[in-house]
Amino acid sequence: MNFTKYFINISLSILLSGIAFSQEKRMAKADESFNRYAFVDARKIYLQVAESGYESADLFKKLGDSYYFNARLEDAIPWYEKLTTKYADDIDPEYLFRYSQSLKSIQRYEEADKIMEQFNTITGNDQRAEFFMNTRDYLKFIEMQSGKFRLLKLSINSKYSDYAPSFNNQGELIFASSRGGGSGMSKVVHEWDEMPFLDLFSSTIIESNGILQTPKKLKGKINTKFHESSTSFSSDGQTVYFTRNNYLKRKLGSNVEGTILLKIYRATLENDKWTNIEELSFNSNEYSIAHPALSADGTKLYFASDMPDSRGLSDLYVIDIHEDGTFGEPKNLGDKINTEGRETFPYVSDSGRLYFASDGHIGLGGLDIFVTVPEEFGEFSIPYNVGKPVNSSEDDFTFVLNENTKIGYFSSNRAGGKGNDDIYSFKQTEELITKCNQYVEGVVTDASSRGVLVDAEVFLLDDTNNELQRTVTDSKGRYRFDLECDTSYIVRANKIGYGPTEALLTANNVLEHKHDLALQLSKGGLAEKEVKPGDDLAKLLDLEIIYFDLDKSFIRPDAEIELQKIIATLNEYPDLKIDVRSHTDSRADDDYNMYLSERRAKSTIKYIVEKGKIDRYRVTGRGYGETALINKCADGVPCSDNEHQLNRRSEFIILQ
Repeated sequence: MNFTKYFINISLSILLSGIAFSQEKRMAKADESFNRYAFVDARKIYLQVAESGYESADLFKKLGDSYYFNARLEDAIPWYEKLTTKYADDIDPEYLFRYSQSLKSIQRYEEADKIMEQFNTITGNDQRAEFFMNTRDYLKFIEMQSGKFRLLKLSINSKYSDYAPSFNNQGELIFASSRGGGSGMSKVVHEWDEMPFLDLFSSTIIESNGILQTPKKLKGKINTKFHESSTSFSSDGQTVYFTRNNYLKRKLGSNVEGTILLKIYRATLENDKWTNIEELSFNSNEYSIAHPALSADGTKLYFASDMPDSRGLSDLYVIDIHEDGTFGEPKNLGDKINTEGRETFPYVSDSGRLYFASDGHIGLGGLDIFVTVPEEFGEFSIPYNVGKPVNSSEDDFTFVLNENTKIGYFSSNRAGGKGNDDIYSFKQTEELITKCNQYVEGVVTDASSRGVLVDAEVFLLDDTNNELQRTVTDSKGRYRFDLECDTSYIVRANKIGYGPTEALLTANNVLEHKHDLALQLSKGGLAEKEVKPGDDLAKLLDLEIIYFDLDKSFIRPDAEIELQKIIATLNEYPDLKIDVRSHTDSRADDDYNMYLSERRAKSTIKYIVEKGKIDRYRVTGRGYGETALINKCADGVPCSDNEHQLNRRSEFIILQ
C-alpha cells in the first residue's frame, strides 16, 4: 500500500542507488534506512541478521514494522508474535495493537481480540481499547451493515499503485497512480515501498455502470517528479486542492531532520491546464498536512495531519475557507472521530456525510472505511463501519460516492487485485446504518414444554416501569421492539394461565438484542379452586407477599412481578372485582401509619389500573395503617426488621 496512508513523519526521500554494507555495520546501516522509512532496504539486512540466529526485541520490532508499514500485515505476524512472546515485559503496548491488526488481516479475529484485551489491560485509557471493549460484538454489527454495496468491474488498474479517486464536475474520476513513474523520472522509485512516484490521472466515467475510460495524465504543472495524490475539486471544477511532497517552484523542502513531508496545494484551471499552483498558508515543514476534502458549499476543507495536537498517528481536521480564499484556524474533529491510531483520507459527500479510513476504530483489519453523519453545531455522529464488501481484512481507503447515481469508488490492497493498490467501483444498493437503531427480539415459550406461546402479551417498559410499547407474539411465538440507544429497558411477557417474567437490558451498542422469555405455568388457576368473596386473591394464586420499603409507598421491582399476576387474572376474569388493602408495621405513630397505608393502597391501585389497562371500578381499596398486624410486633414490642416487614403488605380481597 502507498506511503500516504501512514503518518509517522512520512519520509519521501528518493532511492537512486544502493549502498554496500560492511558486515560489521549491518545493524547500524539497517537502522539508518529504517529511520528514513526505507523499509525495503532495512528489511533485507534485518532478515539476514535474523537468519544468522541473532534475536532482540528491537530486531523483531523493526522487522514487524518494516512489513506493517508497507501494508504486508500477514508477513508482520511472525515477528510481532516473537516479540510479544519472548519480550512480553519489555514492549510498548502499541505493538500489541499492531499485532492484533495483523492477525485480523488473515481473519484470526478471536486471537486478535485476545491481544486487544491485553492491550486494554495495559493502556487503560487508550480510546482504541475503549472502542473495542464497548463493541465486543463488532463482527455482528459489521455483518448487519454488510451487503449494502455491490462491487462492479473496473479495468483501469495497473500493476503499480492506483488509489485516491475523486470526482470533478466534468464527469471524470481523478486518481493517483504510479504507472507513469513520476513525471520526467520514470526509473525513480520510492524507498518506502520501491514503487514509482505518483502522478494524477483523469478518466471519464460512464455513469450507467461506473466504468472508466482510458486514463490520461492531468495537464499543466500539477504533476512533478515527486508524489501527487488525493484531490478535491470545487463545485465549478475550476479549483483543485491536492496533496504533494513539500515541493514548489523546483525547490524541495524538509523538516529539521531532513525529512520531506506532505503538504496541500491549490491550483486553478486555465485553458484545460492546471496552473497557479500555491501552497496553503497553514502548511508546515515540521509536520504533514494531506488528503484534502472540500465541503459541498466550498466553505470548509477537511484534511489529515500529524500536527502537534493530533491524538494519534494522524487525525482529521477542518478549516474554514473565507470568501477571499484565505483560511481560518485548523480545528481537530475531536475524540469522537480521532483515535491514537490512523484517521485519514476524509471525503465529504453532497449531503454532508463524512467518510474516512481508520485503523483506530474497530474494523475487519488494517484500514477500514467509516461514515459519520453531520449533527448540530458542526459536530458529527459516532462513526459507523460501512461493512463488507467495501471493507475487508486488508487496507481499504479513499472512499467517494455520487449520492445521485449511487455509484462510487474506493481503493484497497486486498488479495486478487492487479497491482499494489487498486481502485474498485461499486453501486450502493441499500442505505447504511448511520444511527443507533437497536431493537430487541425474541421468542416466548412455555418453560416446561419449551413450546412457543402464541398471542402472549409482551411489554416494553422503561427503567421506572412505565409502559412504552406492547405487542402480542405471532404464530411462531416471536416479538420485536425498536429501542433507543444508551437507554435501559425492561421486557416483560405475560399470558393467561402463566406467571409473568421479565428481562432487564441496556441498549448501549449499535446492535440488536435477543431475549427469549420462558413463562412458568401458574400453579392452578382460579377455575380449579373454590373461590368466594372475602378470599385473598394473592393467597389463591400463591403469590409472593407484596412488600413496601420502610416509610415508602412506591412499587418495588419484586412487587411488580406479583402485581402483573394480579393484572393477568383480572384480564382473564373480566367480572372479577377486588379490594386492595394496604397495611403498615407499628413503627411511627398511628395517624402517620394510616396516612402511609393510604398512599400505598393508592399506589397499588394506580399501578394495576394504569399498567394493566383495568377499569377503575373493578379495583377499590384503602389503607388500614397498623390496625391489622399479623404478628406480635405491636407498639413497644421488640422485633427484627424482617418481622416488621411482614406487616408492610397489601392484600387483594375478592369482592365479586
